Amino acid sequence: MTDLNDGVGTGREPLDADRVKHLEFIQATIARLSTNSFLVKGWALTLGAGFLALSASQKSWTVAGAGVVPLLCFWFLDAHFLRQERLYRRLYDAARRADGTVEVLSMDVRPFRPDAPLRRAVLSDTLSLFYGALLVADLGLAVIVR
Repeated sequence: MTDLNDGVGTGREPLDADRVKHLEFIQATIARLSTNSFLVKGWALTLGAGFLALSASQKSWTVAGAGVVPLLCFWFLDAHFLRQERLYRRLYDAARRADGTVEVLSMDVRPFRPDAPLRRAVLSDTLSLFYGALLVADLGLAVIVR
């Protein structure tokens, strides 16, 4: 069995310990951002369902309308986590290359910001479907009970 880090038979040089540790740091950050995104979706769904249930039981369009504000805040926060995850994935891709210009153990993602705008994360398919459905349900109930 060969070590994955030895580079034998791959046509590339083995990574030194600092670069391997750097990639592990980046990978841990990506995993943490992904977990945060999952937790935000859970809270958004819980809070959205709570507002829907409360507005339906009270037949209050104002409660349903008030539920829009936290949904938009959660949408933005989730988009921020998604953008950061994309930025760190770009950093990982640049750091793994032998000819990369990324300083070893640097976690600076600023050079990659132009490639991953926040607007693209906000309007991503997954976030638009998830938060859009909650938003439509909330606004639809507001219209119905009014």
